[in-house]
Amino acid sequence: MQIKRAAVIGSGVMGSGIAAHFANAGIPVVLLDIPAKEGDDRSAIARGAIQKLLKADPAPFMHPKNAKLVTPGNLEDDLALLADVDWIVEAIVENPAVKADLYRRIDPVRKDGSVVSSNTSTIPLGVLVDGQSDAFRRDFLITHFFNPPRYMRLLEIVGGAATRPDALAAIADFCDRSLGKGVVHCKDTPGFIANRIGVYWIQTAINAAVDLGLTVEEADAIVGRPMGIPKTGVFGLVDLVGLDLMPHIAKSLLATLPGNDPYRAAFREHAVIAKMIADGYTGRKGKGGFYRLNRAGGAKVKEAIDLSTGEYRRSEKPRLESVSTAGRDLRALAEFPDRTGQYARRVLARTLAYAASLVPEIADSVVAVDEGMRLGYNWKQGPFELIDRLGTGWFADLCRSEGIPVPPLVEQAAGRPFYRVEDGKLQHLTTAGLYDTVVRPDGVLLLSDVKRASKPVWKNGSASLWDIGDGVLCVEFTSKMNALDGDIMAAYGKAIRLIGDGKGEWKALVVHNESDNFSVGANLGLALFALNVGLWPQIEELVEGGQRAYRALKHAPFPVVAAPSGLALGGGCEILLHSDHVQAHAETYMGLVEVGVGLIPAWGGCTEMLARHAANPKTPKGPMPAIAGAFETISLAKVAKSAAEAKDLLYLRPGDGITMNRDRLLADAKAKALELAANYTPPEKATYTLPGPNGRTALELFLEGFALQGKATPHDMVVCGKLAEVLTGGAKADVTQPVTEDQMLALERAAFMELVRTTGTIDRVEHMLTTGKPLRN
Repeated sequence: MQIKRAAVIGSGVMGSGIAAHFANAGIPVVLLDIPAKEGDDRSAIARGAIQKLLKADPAPFMHPKNAKLVTPGNLEDDLALLADVDWIVEAIVENPAVKADLYRRIDPVRKDGSVVSSNTSTIPLGVLVDGQSDAFRRDFLITHFFNPPRYMRLLEIVGGAATRPDALAAIADFCDRSLGKGVVHCKDTPGFIANRIGVYWIQTAINAAVDLGLTVEEADAIVGRPMGIPKTGVFGLVDLVGLDLMPHIAKSLLATLPGNDPYRAAFREHAVIAKMIADGYTGRKGKGGFYRLNRAGGAKVKEAIDLSTGEYRRSEKPRLESVSTAGRDLRALAEFPDRTGQYARRVLARTLAYAASLVPEIADSVVAVDEGMRLGYNWKQGPFELIDRLGTGWFADLCRSEGIPVPPLVEQAAGRPFYRVEDGKLQHLTTAGLYDTVVRPDGVLLLSDVKRASKPVWKNGSASLWDIGDGVLCVEFTSKMNALDGDIMAAYGKAIRLIGDGKGEWKALVVHNESDNFSVGANLGLALFALNVGLWPQIEELVEGGQRAYRALKHAPFPVVAAPSGLALGGGCEILLHSDHVQAHAETYMGLVEVGVGLIPAWGGCTEMLARHAANPKTPKGPMPAIAGAFETISLAKVAKSAAEAKDLLYLRPGDGITMNRDRLLADAKAKALELAANYTPPEKATYTLPGPNGRTALELFLEGFALQGKATPHDMVVCGKLAEVLTGGAKADVTQPVTEDQMLALERAAFMELVRTTGTIDRVEHMLTTGKPLRN
């Protein structure tokens, strides 16, 4: 079956978010809720939810136009709309009786074979289908989305004894390919995988912090990055989720968990937390939580609560010897002989032992559990991967020393890791005590798998070249934050030489990596060092070398396909502008942000954006409209917050592709590269008709207006003045004499080199490196 139309019942935060994400996938969706009791619009509740979606930050829609795909309605007048849809998602109140009544109402009107699923995470599937028709039971399953549905990749899916296998397969495939979800198949148990482990982990971490007298900052510093958990740690995470939600989750778990489950012994109501909730300190959505911003006196002071007194105090960044000494060695952190090491031991031992004790009760494999925690709680590594970091034998001893029963799965491992690489393939330990290969879904190609099975074709300190099969070479950035430097430019050069004319061993090039971010742009640290010691020739060579590398890729006799995800900023965005095709993950955030550090794009970014605006059929004729469009985008450092928005800003072209599931990005990019290679002709060099000084004067008048309104700082005027000079062709340009690509790039270089010598730009670079924020000087 195919999912061409969908419906969501319940327009609360989760229901409306799920509806928005259907729309992000291009699927028309009906959003139903109860009729409004007041006013003439009986569908006002669902309609109002759509308006809230359009105002929400972070945005549930990848593009505002997607809202047009959501049709609001109500459950009394519009049930007939369900006759047209292929999948109905129920996301109403967690009450079995209310859900059962709804199911009996929708069953007669839905079309034969349509799938119905519940977004519940607390009610067993068997309870939900009790008393329903046989046909309903066959078509029913649980699809547990995580909030917010657009951004959280995990989707837990549960089938019942009567659920059609083809319905399960169809929904899983749709959620994977079209919604971009990491689909994890779970057993029908309380909390499924991620919340079952995650809630226990949170409770354990809070208990241990209170018992050992740690501050919330100390606890988060230990539980956060050292354990591969987001920098929020545990207390910051609860602030994000909402303190008031935790008692509800606890209540539902306590009502359904087995009597001997360790969560029952771990559950504790802390008086300080109960008072916080009663006083409205429910986290970021309230007046604050474990952390808050005190705005008294006009200043913003970050404060943290004292877990013993319940009083707020100024938040202090902890400097923990255990964390600094251990570095990335998790075992060294847990062995550290002070209370912070004791805290790490207690949290790790209890959380990981709990997770290990639940297989195969909650899932058939350790892979599913690890995937659930990575995608649902943003852990860098799942519980079994963390046990491998500690060593299964060492972890068994840790459990004994903490008075915790060693889980049978850990005993069975007998010192062996849960994961190993054999013949270049990743394998996992099964519940039978044997190793089995980790199987990827059809159409998934991961660079990490390629790297396990082979050695790089070539590498240096900041980049590697990999053979990804079928004559396609892949450039991977490996520098910190994938910041661009001379080594990465050298890698491009090596790839060009290896591929040659594209008719030999290699046919095409893909630019891709699996880091959190594609690239944050040029290495500012290296640039600042060069500025401070006056290495002007080296700086100019870096600029010119980048221009040469990007132009060589643009005009190479073989196709270049870029496959970004995460941040693609500055020079990272410029490589996209020079590629023949971009296959972007839907959650790619791209932009030319150089003005924020007092510079302009100088690896061809100005030149390419000018060409994009000139070629855009929506741009009015004549030289100035294209110049004005490029100037506005670059001078305001506009960043697209999705690949869909990037098409509006012309960072992506209409024909560039968007992949919803990040795991499928490399395979999609490779397929496009091979398609282009079949009959490839490189683009011709462009020329530009530019007005010169007259056009620059027009842009400067525009800038002066911004300055008078207080929207442009003194150094903005300097930087954007240079940008205006480049985009209008320089002092000698006029509309009768075309400007070549070479001349445009020379203008970029000259403007860049003038700006790096100004104190305003040096101050901006230093401020960005120090604070991570732009300086408004």
